[in-house]
Amino acid sequence: MSIRVACVGAGYFSQFHYGAWARMDGVEVVGACDTDLARASATGAPAFDDLAAMLEKTKPDLLDIIVPPPAHADTIRAALAAGITWIICQKPFCNDLAEARAIVKEAKAAGAHLIVHENFRFQPWYRAIRAELDAGTIGAVQNATFRLRPGDGQGPRAYLDRQPYFQTMPRFLIHETAVHWVDTFRFLFGPVTAVYADLRRLNPSIAGEDAGQVIFDHAGGVRALFDGNRHLDHVADNLRRTMGEAWIEGTGGTLTLCGDGSVTRRAFGSDAAVNVHPADTWDGFGGDCVYALQSHVIAAMKGTGTLENEAADYLTVLALRDAIYASADAGQKLAMDGDR
Repeated sequence: MSIRVACVGAGYFSQFHYGAWARMDGVEVVGACDTDLARASATGAPAFDDLAAMLEKTKPDLLDIIVPPPAHADTIRAALAAGITWIICQKPFCNDLAEARAIVKEAKAAGAHLIVHENFRFQPWYRAIRAELDAGTIGAVQNATFRLRPGDGQGPRAYLDRQPYFQTMPRFLIHETAVHWVDTFRFLFGPVTAVYADLRRLNPSIAGEDAGQVIFDHAGGVRALFDGNRHLDHVADNLRRTMGEAWIEGTGGTLTLCGDGSVTRRAFGSDAAVNVHPADTWDGFGGDCVYALQSHVIAAMKGTGTLENEAADYLTVLALRDAIYASADAGQKLAMDGDR
């Protein structure tokens, strides 16, 4: 029997959600809801412009929420009221930490599984890096750096062709983009004990920050740097594949992520590198990480594997996001008090 999935939202990024569901065995997309009925119809699924009507008619097993944060809370509450116990919600997840905490509490009370669609940790190169770290191939990790260089932030038309709401977000680089690496750094290096941030706005055509550095102190001794600048680029045939380059340095060697999605390992003291993950050949988004995340959730629904990115845990990411902005405003390092 197929798992019945309904989706809310038919904007730019939803194409990757619908495309992934369509390729998944044992899954049937029974509805697509959007305020613009034509956009919902374009997904190929039965179209609705009223969420309550869709939930009543389709009775899905899972609701996939693909709308901006201002609509998250009301949409989740509608799903809970309809008795849906499996919900995926796009990031950054709710308007603020207080609202997110309230929604997590309501979902728990309803016995629902609420998962945040934070897909970067599911990109194949980060799974490969995690496997190398688990195997101890580069010894004790001391430093990590990710340099975000998507090259899409210059000029008055920045972001307008793909996601125009980027221009009006009062908080941009961290809230919308770097949050991916807040979660990925936690996935790779463990809990964060302190953050220090220096942020700036380079493009006067946008409202929020679009460049800056964030230093993360991790409980296990790793110091990680997120160095973001949306104006600059890196070597890649597709600047949105990895959106930048990374180096993870340990006492026994270094792992390097390149813009083509490949990962190499160089032993300490050596000038030769070996490939530990091949270049990416997926034409879509992020090494097919949307499919990987959604498959992970379906497997959990069937009782296989440990569920990642439940919203209760994702509160930690939101707390870190807020701490990053507070650090930038104060101009000082801030210690994390239990993440939440």
